[in-house]
Amino acid sequence: MIIATTPYLEGKRITKYLGIVSGEAILGANLFKDIFAGIRDIVGGRSAAYEKELKKAKEIALNEMAEKALFLGANAVIGVDLDYETINLGSGNMLMVSASGTAVYSEE
Repeated sequence: MIIATTPYLEGKRITKYLGIVSGEAILGANLFKDIFAGIRDIVGGRSAAYEKELKKAKEIALNEMAEKALFLGANAVIGVDLDYETINLGSGNMLMVSASGTAVYSEE
């Protein structure tokens, strides 16, 4: 499955537009990760725990979107957009990633 952020596929001809597909992932980061991320924010640097969770959420959202496209008979998704949000619940944060694009069938 080709997944592209562009509105076309270079060197390929899109023969069918099959509709909009999307995938979502919401993952919780536990309290200890939140505490260590807060400390890391104070002293500077990157939060490896959050980066790992964010990468995991992105992969889940993209895979879910690709599965929906495959179900429609697509062999590619074009115009893919990724959105990231943090939801603060007071007791911790939730990471939300959504991916959406247009499922298409293309030929060379």
